[in-house]
Amino acid sequence: MLESMTNAFRLPDLRRRLLYTLWILVVFRLAAHVPVPGLNRDALAAIFQSDTAAGQIIQWYNLLAGGAVENFSVVAMGVYPYITASIIMQLLQPIFPALEELAKEGEAGRNKLNLYTYWLTVPLALVQAIAQVTLINSSGQSQVLEFGAGYPLNTITVLMALTAGTMFALWLGERITEEGIGNGVSIIIFGGIVSGIPAGIFGLLDFPIALIVVVVLTIITILAIVVIQEGHRRIPVQYGKRVRGTKVYGGQSTYIPLRVNSAGMIPLIFASSLLLFPGLIGGFLAGASGLPQWLQDFGFTLQEAFSYQSTTYFVFYFLLVVAFTYFYTDVVFRQQNLPDTLQRNGGFIPGIRPGKRTEEYLNTVMHRITAAGALFLGIVAIMPWFAAALTNLPPGQSLIIRSTGLLIVVGVVLDTIKQLEAQLLMRHYEGFIR
Repeated sequence: MLESMTNAFRLPDLRRRLLYTLWILVVFRLAAHVPVPGLNRDALAAIFQSDTAAGQIIQWYNLLAGGAVENFSVVAMGVYPYITASIIMQLLQPIFPALEELAKEGEAGRNKLNLYTYWLTVPLALVQAIAQVTLINSSGQSQVLEFGAGYPLNTITVLMALTAGTMFALWLGERITEEGIGNGVSIIIFGGIVSGIPAGIFGLLDFPIALIVVVVLTIITILAIVVIQEGHRRIPVQYGKRVRGTKVYGGQSTYIPLRVNSAGMIPLIFASSLLLFPGLIGGFLAGASGLPQWLQDFGFTLQEAFSYQSTTYFVFYFLLVVAFTYFYTDVVFRQQNLPDTLQRNGGFIPGIRPGKRTEEYLNTVMHRITAAGALFLGIVAIMPWFAAALTNLPPGQSLIIRSTGLLIVVGVVLDTIKQLEAQLLMRHYEGFIR
């Protein structure tokens, strides 16, 4: 990795791309410190110090927004509405044949799907802005922002600022994708997560033994993430020979790389989002007046059971991550339609008949290797619970970076290094040709 970075800085074009990427990250971090109008900083700081279900949602948004929620800046929602829109578009493709056909039309179809995703991002950003401000205002003893029917002008200002901030963050990500190095949206999230490392380290300086345990655990987790992220099963593919006149086409042997973890971080997002609702419902029932005592007691029990400090929370988190990994992998894998693609191009798996048998074989192999990926993601999800048991610290303070964030960071670094090496290899061959 260091060798690739050194070689890249020696080439003027790649050096410009790397510096451009760093410059965009600096711009995003500056925007993350520009607050929305009328912010009550003391009330916001009190919410971040709580361990309620609402506080967990806000901390999760803060992770994806790169720490911008902690300051409630104009980019407080980060690129999360775009991620949600992308997931929705992926899940809608098997339901609506028109969208599925667009995905098969090559680059033109993908560009149109991206345009639909951008359009969907705007209303989702407005909805999330309303939900996020309402959630934050209802989570503390005093209002963080003047928002609602009683403050129409300030409400419109806040909504416009947050929605424009999301689109600005997305635009910065696009600039990185087009003129920098790596996937822009992922780099934006990566920059925000990494910016929280110093604060995580300083928070553990008072617990030296815990800090050593956390560092060792983090290194082991990174090694495991690299192994699983790079792991794949190679399915051999043979292409039949075709003769046209005096020319012979095909006959090559290749393979299909089926990744162990095809779902990435998506199951963690699904599971953590779903697990926040029981705590929110419990908090509403426990704090509502006029309800029967048994219902308020049930709400308090529900809130305690699904708090971030509870073992029950992590048990359900593990099970949901495993289930969502299978679900999302199956949806994405079926969209690729590999058996038909192989058959159209004259390819086949040795020993397996084309068509239905190939589809059954690929599905069986994919389900088997997904088991390893699902268990891995489940263990990554409950890593704070293991760290808390070893360090005797609360789960929210037991890691320098939350395990989900660590998965994102490692994945982004691996992807960026691959793109950098591809650029270096391309320039090496260009120099050889000249």
